[in-house]
Amino acid sequence: MSQNTVLRFSRADAPEDLVDGQWQNRTSVLDEYKTYLDDRWNEGCTNAWNLWEEIVPLGYRGSYQRVRAYLHKKRTLPRPVTARPPSPRTVAGWILRRPDTLTEAEQIQLKSVRTHCPELDALTLHVRSCATMLTERQGERLPDWLDAVRQDDLPSLHTLAAGIDRDHEAVIAGLTLPWNSGVVEGHVNRIKMLKRQMLGHAGFDLLRKRVLLA
Repeated sequence: MSQNTVLRFSRADAPEDLVDGQWQNRTSVLDEYKTYLDDRWNEGCTNAWNLWEEIVPLGYRGSYQRVRAYLHKKRTLPRPVTARPPSPRTVAGWILRRPDTLTEAEQIQLKSVRTHCPELDALTLHVRSCATMLTERQGERLPDWLDAVRQDDLPSLHTLAAGIDRDHEAVIAGLTLPWNSGVVEGHVNRIKMLKRQMLGHAGFDLLRKRVLLA
């Protein structure tokens, strides 16, 4: 080994500095076929022998070993880390929650989802508008909300709108008036619980006594 070579190795700041020279950037018979190999690799074809057989009819005159070495290098390269997309359940939770309760990261992720999916963006707007009607008792806004829902291609919401139309006045009253049937529903659930406890073997008289004495 010459003195110049020893000095060059000793002064190298990085491994790349050791391989510069006449061999660096040397052309290869495989160069003009690398784009084809890259495309086939991205399509899922990673078998070196099959890819060598594909490029030979295209004019490749090099060896199979060269193709295998090129693909081996692609296999050993670190793959970019990509964020795992949120699950449908997670996205639904973000949409149904109050916007001010979402963390900054959740808001950013939901914004990205809405940007890439116009249907989910429209759904989010309708859900939040409906939530405002429910919490602020704005039943007078229901007709406009139903019209807005029907203008978007959201079949599930169209089904909901059709159901609301069948009880239009009752739904408006429920969204406007301060009274509700919560107490009645509570008593109904209590009676059902007592009935289940008796496993359906007791008659109405016993059920009546248990309800009165509970």
